[in-house]
Amino acid sequence: MSAPMEIEKKYLVAKCPALDGFKAEVVRQGYITSGEDSIEVRVRQKGQGYYITVKSKGTMARKEYETAIEEGHFKALWPATEGRRLEKTRYTGALPDGAVVELDIFDGHLAGLMLVEVEFASVEEAVGFTAPDWFGADVTEDKRYKNSALAVAPSAPE
Repeated sequence: MSAPMEIEKKYLVAKCPALDGFKAEVVRQGYITSGEDSIEVRVRQKGQGYYITVKSKGTMARKEYETAIEEGHFKALWPATEGRRLEKTRYTGALPDGAVVELDIFDGHLAGLMLVEVEFASVEEAVGFTAPDWFGADVTEDKRYKNSALAVAPSAPE
């Protein structure tokens, strides 16, 4: 069985769009391993769901395994993430061409930061993507904007 591949690009938000038609969910996530490790292991509460995720090294394309877990498992693992956490509201919607976007507006120590991600079926599709005007700088390759790095940062990158 081959590993599922996550192919995504990440951008700063130049101007927050109207969020009509977007679905909002509060997200709390914490990292059991840091971004400096060869893999990332995180636990996440997204709305009423709980997940554990393992991601390989990489930026635009990397292996990702996500499994739903019970709330009790999440609560048991959450203390292991102390000092490596973030909070955000995720708005999921679609671009005019149908591409799904996830707009994250961060809270807590990252308040004010807004990032948007787009997932793709292939690296070629990602490379050929033209971002809409409301997207800002492409930070896909900037490791400071990886969620695991943001979770331990004292504040949002400048």
